[in-house]
Amino acid sequence: MGSMIDFARPDGSKTKGYLALAGQGRPGLVVIQEWWGLNDQICGVADRFARAGYNALAPDLYKGRLTTVPDEANHLMNGLNFPDATHQDLRGAAQHLKGQSGKVGVMGFCMGGALTVAAAVHVPDLAAAVCFYGIPPADFADPAKIKIPFQGHFANQDDWCTPAAVDALESTIKAAGQSPEIHRYDAAHAFFNERSAAYNLDCANQAWERMAAFLKAKL
Repeated sequence: MGSMIDFARPDGSKTKGYLALAGQGRPGLVVIQEWWGLNDQICGVADRFARAGYNALAPDLYKGRLTTVPDEANHLMNGLNFPDATHQDLRGAAQHLKGQSGKVGVMGFCMGGALTVAAAVHVPDLAAAVCFYGIPPADFADPAKIKIPFQGHFANQDDWCTPAAVDALESTIKAAGQSPEIHRYDAAHAFFNERSAAYNLDCANQAWERMAAFLKAKL
């Protein structure tokens, strides 16, 4: 349904992303990849959002690099310049969508979930954020500074975004006067990814329905 495009970053340079369109004036959504790269699975998520009525743009944060090997994915993620990705690639994607959309939101998975929190903190062009099992270091993106509607989906069997870390995230946002919508699932990390061994159809469907209702209300 979608196709690769070039779009402008705030610094004036260009970068690439996968754009799936629902139509002029429809709400926009920046879709952020997992640590594997901008693969067919993430492009499929963007297509699914387009079918649901959103103009969806997934930036290629690894500049064409892909992997299916966890060690290499970890290397690619650790090599990513997170501030540049947030302030340039993600903000550029949001600004590109604003040219053809109504309100623009952001969502992402795993590494992209952490970057969703970062975008909610640092990118002023966004109206809502949906995070799947990702939390960034607080010194890069303090969740207390989130001022837009925020929804989070987390797995109870997750040794990265642990239940304690999720509780702390929720408490921090609430202490700042916001009302985050946090959902917890009896599943493992990456439960939404149909290509993962952790994929849980029931939890993924429930998360999609909750996210769809949230985005419809906020965008």
